[in-house]
Amino acid sequence: MLDPQAQALMTLLSEKGIPPVYTQTPVEARAAYRARRSFTQPDAPEVGRVQDLHFSHSGVDIGVRVYHPTDATQSLPALVYLHGGGWTIGDLDTHDVLCRSLCQQAGGVVVSVDYRMGPEHKFPAAYDDAVAAWQWVASQSKVLGIDPGRIAIGGDSAGGNLAAAACLGLRDLGCKPALQLLIYPSTVMAPDTASYKANGQGYLLTRESMAWYSGNYLRSPQDAQDWRASPQLATSHANLPAAMVLTAGFDPLRDEGLLYADALSRAGVASQYICFERQIHGFITMGRVLQEAHAAVALCAHALRMAWAVV
Repeated sequence: MLDPQAQALMTLLSEKGIPPVYTQTPVEARAAYRARRSFTQPDAPEVGRVQDLHFSHSGVDIGVRVYHPTDATQSLPALVYLHGGGWTIGDLDTHDVLCRSLCQQAGGVVVSVDYRMGPEHKFPAAYDDAVAAWQWVASQSKVLGIDPGRIAIGGDSAGGNLAAAACLGLRDLGCKPALQLLIYPSTVMAPDTASYKANGQGYLLTRESMAWYSGNYLRSPQDAQDWRASPQLATSHANLPAAMVLTAGFDPLRDEGLLYADALSRAGVASQYICFERQIHGFITMGRVLQEAHAAVALCAHALRMAWAVV
């Protein structure tokens, strides 16, 4: 059964005639996504300190927002966070409340990354930025007041895709994040799963929307076979960071998250999988209207604390 609060939200959006994302230009879709956040997101919790910074890699300048749980400068664990939005929409502001909540509840520094998006910046730009962001945080750990041995990486939806792929790339570079926090991640660009078929219409994220998002990001259909775009297709998932994979029951991406958690487990990687069976894609940022969002955030914060404690 669909959560009644989720059903009420979808009914309201339908009554208001919110246009599907795939009928808009990327600029229009970004503006609409930003505008809706005040309706669905809870009030922003207070944290100790917030800094807007930037770093450069390969001649590209990338913005980051750094959240500190207190004003103290002691060496704290950290999470590099990659926002969702189909590699096309979303930014530091659309995920500000979630990052603040994770910072406050987990007790670590959160570094939110304003990575490059399509269609202006095609694959693998966002992937490259994700890898570079984690490396930059590790290299600047002393300046940022971060313990370099306890830096996790995570994200929701497209951000979960980037986090999973970045862990593969970082592994091959000899680096290992403390945890990969994957919130309803996209793990394969050409899905043929039961959840994709069953939930591809009527639950906010649709097959048409996914095609629009991936079309904005990928250079060609062949990119879908690249593990940097489809981490499920990697030759090996061994020696990756421990994972927390969280999905939603009425999400077309549900089975991708489960398949990825299973792939990690088969490869000997410690993997936790939790599905909020009655929820829809995107629910974790909607705590003003979906009560279960708060439980999901608390679970993610707990997973971070546990991972940071054992590193």
